[in-house]
Amino acid sequence: MNKDEILSAVTPTIYSQFKTAIEIGKWPDGRVLTSEQKETCMQAIITYEHAYLPKTEHTGFVPPKPTDCGSEPPETDETIKWTSDK
Repeated sequence: MNKDEILSAVTPTIYSQFKTAIEIGKWPDGRVLTSEQKETCMQAIITYEHAYLPKTEHTGFVPPKPTDCGSEPPETDETIKWTSDK
């Protein structure tokens, strides 16, 4: 699926269900997620978050550490690239 297909298919309800399924490793009916289902759900969650949620609510967001003397952290955006062993 490409980004547009994911965004057209994932509603806030589906987003929430996918997130819960990944957290507990099961679907609402009790079936265990396969590794492929986990990967697909994670891709959908991240795509949805980047389109609709503020940066601070994205999966994996870590707030910047305060600098010495309590000054504001520098304004930089660092990109993290995920790799797959497939």
